[in-house]
Amino acid sequence: MDTNLLLNHLVTAVLVINEELELLYVNTATEQLLGVGSNRLTEQPLPEHYQLLGVEPQVLKQAICEGQGLNINTVPLVTIDGQQHTVDITLTPLEQEQNLALIELRQVDQQRRIHQQLTQDAQQQAAQFLVRNLAHEIKNPLGGLRGAAQLLSRELKEPELNEFTDLIIEQADRLRSLVDRLLGPQKPTQHSLYNIHEVIQKVVKLVNVTLPNNIELTQDYDPSIPDIEMDPDQLQQAILNIVQNAIQALEPSGGNIRLKTRTQHQVTIGTKRHKLVLMLSIIDNGPGIQPDLMDTLFYPMVTGREQGSGLGLSIAHNFARLHGGRIDCDSTVGYTEFTITLPINS
Repeated sequence: MDTNLLLNHLVTAVLVINEELELLYVNTATEQLLGVGSNRLTEQPLPEHYQLLGVEPQVLKQAICEGQGLNINTVPLVTIDGQQHTVDITLTPLEQEQNLALIELRQVDQQRRIHQQLTQDAQQQAAQFLVRNLAHEIKNPLGGLRGAAQLLSRELKEPELNEFTDLIIEQADRLRSLVDRLLGPQKPTQHSLYNIHEVIQKVVKLVNVTLPNNIELTQDYDPSIPDIEMDPDQLQQAILNIVQNAIQALEPSGGNIRLKTRTQHQVTIGTKRHKLVLMLSIIDNGPGIQPDLMDTLFYPMVTGREQGSGLGLSIAHNFARLHGGRIDCDSTVGYTEFTITLPINS
């Protein structure tokens, strides 16, 4: 059986490398991980093909020269195009070939994300349950308060006093609207086949109306993505909420927001594995998200802005969940990426 054929069917990235870290062989998984074709990979040493690898090149060189094996777990890897991964590295010297070694890069992003998602989902459900119960408790007396203000306004003899009852009614309506957003839809709505790029373009049109001149919005789409089952209004709102957050993060200094779509094979969402998924990324080069907010980012009423309601990301997360998907966030100073992952039924 053809060895190359077998290696190209592995999900683990396999490389053959010499003591100068020159690539002599890569399999298909390596090309996908680094985002570079095999011909280009073999033209330059390995360090030329990533921005960051949490292992010094000298450590790899020394292990190859001394014929020593190497195992390093949970190593950060940032590719040239900015993709962030976590990998386990195994270096195995080739006994019959001097100063050559086999390197395996096993992505552990999926396992970490599955664990994080299950933990976050459980915590968010508890938080949403609490908020929904509180919202119900607020809603009932709020209706009575509004009704009493209306009755009082009819009994007032002095018209100028209606200013105060109108204020009560106005604020009661504002709180009612907030409560309705907190309660939100909890069950899937009617879904039909739509193209995700049409939904994104509606968001782009909405945003461009008020987009500051010093913020650039760019699109990087995969046109081969098929139509998927969705509620377009819900997904439009989810995308809009994230894009608006990115705009607010970039104000007043400005920056870039990139909307990117890709597909990915064999992805687990929750406990279900999907053959093909859509990956919609909203990426900005703003200041990043405060580390202490990352674990509760999608909780209702959690916000890092003084004027924020803390509902935008919670609603986006809920809409993704109602589509059988998820939202992930990676953020450092100068780079924040929200990724909406949705199953594609093919």
